[in-house]
Amino acid sequence: MKKQLIVILVTASFLASCAVGPKYQQPKVTSPDVFRGSADTTPPSDLSSLANQKWFEIFKDERLRELIQTALIANYDLREAVVRVDAARANLGIRQADQLPNFETTGNVTTLRNSASGPFPFPQGFQLKRTFGSVALNLLSFELDIWGRLRRATEAARANLLATEETRKAVVTSLVSEVAGTYFNLLELDMELEIAKRTLAARESSLELIRIREQGGVATLLEVRQGEQLVHTAAQAILNQEQLIEQTENQISLLLGKNPGAPPRGRPLTEQEQPPTVPPGLPSSLLERRPDIRAAEQDLIAANAIIGVAKAAYFPRISLTSFVGAQSNQLDDLLGGSNRTWSFIPQITQPVFTAGRLKSNVRLAQAQQQLALIQYERVIQTSFREVSDSLVEHRKTREIREKQEQLMATLQDRSRLAYLRYRGGVDTLLNALDADRDLFDAELKLAQARRNELLALVQIYKALGGGWQQ
Repeated sequence: MKKQLIVILVTASFLASCAVGPKYQQPKVTSPDVFRGSADTTPPSDLSSLANQKWFEIFKDERLRELIQTALIANYDLREAVVRVDAARANLGIRQADQLPNFETTGNVTTLRNSASGPFPFPQGFQLKRTFGSVALNLLSFELDIWGRLRRATEAARANLLATEETRKAVVTSLVSEVAGTYFNLLELDMELEIAKRTLAARESSLELIRIREQGGVATLLEVRQGEQLVHTAAQAILNQEQLIEQTENQISLLLGKNPGAPPRGRPLTEQEQPPTVPPGLPSSLLERRPDIRAAEQDLIAANAIIGVAKAAYFPRISLTSFVGAQSNQLDDLLGGSNRTWSFIPQITQPVFTAGRLKSNVRLAQAQQQLALIQYERVIQTSFREVSDSLVEHRKTREIREKQEQLMATLQDRSRLAYLRYRGGVDTLLNALDADRDLFDAELKLAQARRNELLALVQIYKALGGGWQQ
């Protein structure tokens, strides 16, 4: 008997080590040698990348750091992602519990009193009131996972947990980038508002000069109206900028999980630091760094495991159930030897005819695995494109900003000379007003170019998968 039991246990252990369904193998991905758009077209000699730096090492503005830190605590999207991780962890615990035996106890005490005046008389001496009970211990409730159905389900649940964790990191990356980008937009709007106020003051001074000349008969009423037009244009620009500033402030407040309000400012836009170099690193390391790529791979692992769950439905399900306990109509001898009861129930369930349901389930699982594979490959190619686009944008926005600085220097000198010639009476007001309008537009575009250069840095950091490191 012992030898037979040993043989059964060894056989069951051997079968339990097998699991139907395909074993996951990481898909082969061909990575480029360098990122297209990188300033250096030779492969990097080390693994250094901008994304390896923590977000508080990239953004030096203390107020911006405080805003990001607050968002990482109170942002609604991130809090939702954390709860989803907790739910996935609980689901994994449920799947793991399915693989283990379950033990539970039951017991009851029943008191029954019969009526003495019922339709059927009881014999003399019969006790009308009786108390009886039972107690039982379910020793075993267990499914033998011979074909790996439960293990594949646990594998899928574990992959789903890891996918939700990587999704949480992706939310952190997006949140850091969104807070930084919105903050830089706010600083650019502040700078535009300052330019508009300075321009309005200069135009009001010019209008006063024109009115004095008109009173002296040197200027015409048309020139006065032209000067007034520029004043009203600058005043309107101030109102527009104030509206955009308040709306952007409200956007930052939402990211921080706060009521609408004005967030604190740190350094102005012109004093924001940028790293001297922006190393992208090796393209192959992007696959290991970006959370969305790792999340897509975990989804693929889960879909691959579900195929094993579907295939295991073809095979018998073997479950074991047993309990031991006692039953008695007298509580004082409930635990007596003659009142003991036990049972052992092995059960085998084998599908016989399912009208093609099992085959369709396998095909559905295989199709979902192929969809997960396509999504995984798409995420990888999308990430390469995002890095390339951000590198090109960062390089070109820097060149545009430099050219815009040269243009503004030229327009400043042109405006100065035009007003000198007008005051000297050797040129018309029209040329001075045109130079003033061009200078105002150039100053606004320069502020936007500086903002765009910072936003391009944020985009590179996000595309490379940085920002989620705490």
